[in-house]
Amino acid sequence: QVQLVESGGGLVQAGDSLRLSCAASGLPYTTYTMAWFRHAPGKERDFVAGINWSGAWEYYAPSVKGRFTISKDSAKNTLYLQMNSLKAEDTAVYYCAVDIQTTTTARFAYDYWGQGTQVTVSS
Repeated sequence: QVQLVESGGGLVQAGDSLRLSCAASGLPYTTYTMAWFRHAPGKERDFVAGINWSGAWEYYAPSVKGRFTISKDSAKNTLYLQMNSLKAEDTAVYYCAVDIQTTTTARFAYDYWGQGTQVTVSS
């Protein structure tokens, strides 16, 4: 059974940093793409950042590029999102997701999802 468990969310002030973690277990494949999405009230669940199994593909949404960094520790099966210079508009529930077939930013392609972790940035 695949499980993705996010942690690291919280309440911070604008300009602060947070690091999210996503511990993955039960994945039946060794090659897959992992990504972070976020869902703010009244908006769609949007792609934030993604990385493929080799690390050769790494992609960021324009709104976070230069502020957020995605990384993974393959030995620990853990995905990270380092978020710096946080803004009020970064407030959302952040989800970790795994795509076992493609490398894409499209939400519908992702096969497994975590339960989400809340990030709230006060201005």
